[in-house]
Amino acid sequence: MTGATGFIGRHLLARLLERGHEVHALARRQSVGKLEELADRLGASGQVKPVVGDLGKPRLGIRRAWLRDHEGSVEHVFHLAAVYDMEASEEANETANVGGTRHAVDVANALRAGHLHHVSSVAAAGSYVGTFTEDMFDEGQPLDHPYHRTKFESERIARVESEVPWRVYRPAIVVGDSRTGEMDKVDGPYYFFPLLDASSRLPSALRLLAPRLGDTNLVPVDYVVDAMDALAHEPGLDGRAFHLVNPEPQPTLDVINVFASLAGGPKLVGAFPRETLDLPLRLGPVRDKLLPQLGIPAAALDHASFTCTFGSRATRKALAGTGIEVPPLEDYAPVLWRYWKEHMRDGH
Repeated sequence: MTGATGFIGRHLLARLLERGHEVHALARRQSVGKLEELADRLGASGQVKPVVGDLGKPRLGIRRAWLRDHEGSVEHVFHLAAVYDMEASEEANETANVGGTRHAVDVANALRAGHLHHVSSVAAAGSYVGTFTEDMFDEGQPLDHPYHRTKFESERIARVESEVPWRVYRPAIVVGDSRTGEMDKVDGPYYFFPLLDASSRLPSALRLLAPRLGDTNLVPVDYVVDAMDALAHEPGLDGRAFHLVNPEPQPTLDVINVFASLAGGPKLVGAFPRETLDLPLRLGPVRDKLLPQLGIPAAALDHASFTCTFGSRATRKALAGTGIEVPPLEDYAPVLWRYWKEHMRDGH
C-alpha cells in the first residue's frame, strides 16, 4: 500500500486491518516512525509491515530482494500516494502522480499481485461537458490543468501498463468523516469556512450577491474508504472504474449556504455569471487579488465546480445490499463544521 499515512490512506488502512490483512506499507526511511505510530493507534502494530522506499524512485525504491521474496504472495496492491493539491507545481504533479503511478504499477507487476487498485480522481474527466460515466476514460476531454492532466495520465498507466488485474476508483472532492468530522487539510468547501465564520457578525437575514458557480460534488472520507474496501474485495469487478461520488449534482452555492446557516451568517445568492470574476477591475482581477485576501486561493474557486456530472450506476449496483451510501450533506455538515471550529479554525 502506498500513501498509508495520508488522509484517505490511513482510513483505508484501518478497514484493511479490520479484515485481518497483513499490510506492507511503503514509507520513506524518515517516515517509518510515523507509520509505526499510526499502526499503534489502530491497535495493529503486528499487522503493518513498513517497506522502506520512495515514490519517486524506480520500483518505488524497494529492495530487489524484498520484491523477490514476496513475489506471488501479495493479493492486493493499493496505490493511493499522489499530489492532491490544485496549487502544486506541474513538476510536482508529474513526479508524484505520473512517475509514482508508473513505479507502483511496476511493483505490482514484479510481485505478480492478485490485483492492482489505483486511486484516481474525477479530475481525470478534465473539462468534459455532459455526463461522464464510469466506462468512459479517453473522450478527448480538455485537460488544461496539470492536476487534471496527470490524474488522467496516471490512470492511463494503471490501465495500460498493469500486467495484473486492475480496478480504478475516482473519488470526487473528499471532505471529513461524516461521523467524527475528522479532516487534516483545508480543501474544497473548507476554503470558505473562515469567511463564513467571519460573516456570522452580519444579520442572518441579509443576502449577499455572488457569482453563479455551477455544481460541485462532495463525499465524506468514510464513504470513500468503505466503498473502496467493499469494491476491492468483491469478485468479478476487474478492469473497471468506479465513481465514488454523490449521485446527485450539488449546486456549489447550496453547499456553501448549508455551512453559512451553521455559521449563523447571511446566505449567498447567485446573481451574476461566474465569468464576471475574470473581468479586470481597478484593483486587478478579483480572482487573483481579492480572493487571496479573503483566504481563498484563486485555484479553489476555479475548481470548486465541475463542467460535467459523474454517473455512478456501476458503483451503486456493485454496492447494492451493503448499506454503503453517500449520506445527505445536511445530515453530516454540522459534524464537519464543529470539527473545523474545534481543530482547524486556528490553523492547528
